[in-house]
Amino acid sequence: MPKLQEILLLVGQLNYTWTNTESLLIYLIAGLAGTDKETAIVIFLTLNTPRARIDLVERLAKMHKTPSDCRSEILNVTRQLSKEASLRNKFNHCIYSFDPESGRGITQLMRIVESKDEIRYGKVESLDETEMERIKKSISSLVEINKTIWAISKKYSFPAS
Repeated sequence: MPKLQEILLLVGQLNYTWTNTESLLIYLIAGLAGTDKETAIVIFLTLNTPRARIDLVERLAKMHKTPSDCRSEILNVTRQLSKEASLRNKFNHCIYSFDPESGRGITQLMRIVESKDEIRYGKVESLDETEMERIKKSISSLVEINKTIWAISKKYSFPAS
C-alpha cells in the first residue's frame, strides 16, 4: 500500500501539473478572442472555475470566425483537459484517512448525491496502487495536454506576451 507521504506528494504533483496546464487557457482565450495576454488573464481570473474557463475556450473555438482546423484542435485538447479534471477534482474534494497500523489509505468524497427519497454522501474508495497509477497517468496526460496547447498557440500565432 502507498504511504501517506507518497500519496500527498503525488496529489501535489497532480495539482501543480493541472494548474500549470489550466493557466495555458489564457493563450487560447487571447488568440480566439483576438485580444492581448493581459486582457485574457483578466478574463481567465474572472471565471472562477476550470469548467467555466474550458467552456469559454470551447465557445470561442466554435465561433464561425475560427478556422475549422484550429477549432478541431482546440476542442480536442479541451475535451482531454475536461476528462482529466474529474480525477483532479476527486482528490481536491475529499478527506484522506490512513490506518496507522496497516498503512491502508482511503478517500472519502465530500459530495452529496441526492435522489428523490434520500441523500448519500461520502463515497469511500481505497487508495491503492491502482489509484496511484491513475494519478500518474493523469499527470502524464496533463503534460501532453500542456505541450499540445503550446503547439496550438504557436501554430496559430496566439499572443504570447
